[in-house]
Amino acid sequence: MTRIVVFGSTNMDLVAYARRAPARGETVAGHAFRTIPGGKGANQAVAAARAGGEVALVGAVGSDDFGYRLRDTLEHCSVDTDLLRTVEGPSGTAHIVVDDEGGNSIVVVPGANGTVTSLSHGDEALITGADLLLLQLELPLSAVVDAAAHARRHGVRTVLTPAPAQPLPPELFDATDLLVPNEHEAAVLTGRVDPHAAALALLDVVPEVVVTLGAAGCLYAARGADLLAVPAPRVRAVDTTAAGDTFVGALAVALGEGRPVPDALAWASAAAALSVRREGASTSMPYRAEIEAALGTSEPLEADPA
Repeated sequence: MTRIVVFGSTNMDLVAYARRAPARGETVAGHAFRTIPGGKGANQAVAAARAGGEVALVGAVGSDDFGYRLRDTLEHCSVDTDLLRTVEGPSGTAHIVVDDEGGNSIVVVPGANGTVTSLSHGDEALITGADLLLLQLELPLSAVVDAAAHARRHGVRTVLTPAPAQPLPPELFDATDLLVPNEHEAAVLTGRVDPHAAALALLDVVPEVVVTLGAAGCLYAARGADLLAVPAPRVRAVDTTAAGDTFVGALAVALGEGRPVPDALAWASAAAALSVRREGASTSMPYRAEIEAALGTSEPLEADPA
């Protein structure tokens, strides 16, 4: 079984569903509201665990009720939380508006995530024993750099999701094996709007890149290889909030199992397509059997019943 450590965030998602997101200064009526465990780190951990990985999460939750619920959800999903700290104060929150087309707008308030500024000896030992380390940018950047560098020193493959999008220091690129931005994040990092050009430009700083394109699938670029486009399964989207994290979690499992890159990308794309059929982040993520079943059909993936 692939051993995956996720060094990342946990947030409680406060999700409002509305016909459309409000413009600046505008109030719109919503038709539903939910609190759903999320955060990019927790989402990737749950996605990887459901896809069949052996997963541990390093990060922090607050001492509030959200923190208890976040930890409980992760444990229920078979994610090891032994090194998930509990700190005094509020847990991280993400304030999300989901429109009727399944699109979303998000504001993240770090809360406890902002306290993870360094690695403990236990964190370092856990990373050393992993096959892959998954990283995002919802924890303090200095700690993300330290985790990536530690993984590199010990031969652990690092997979970085550069979100929220921001300029990154050279030392983080130097310690990244696979970079997985979406179109927007790739444009921020390279200044190139065209995802094909952005993917190729990113090979100047990392050896492998996957640019996710939503319903259009993804692009894979590697030094010395041709650019590879992988389509996504056809799907009627309900909520795209966790699609990218589902993709990364499933991709990590597939790569850890030694699947060829085209097969691993198809597996991850199927997992992401399944996730957008359901509302929520962690609640939307498919199990391994569902991914395998989806890969065996050419029929459109309809939305799950409400």
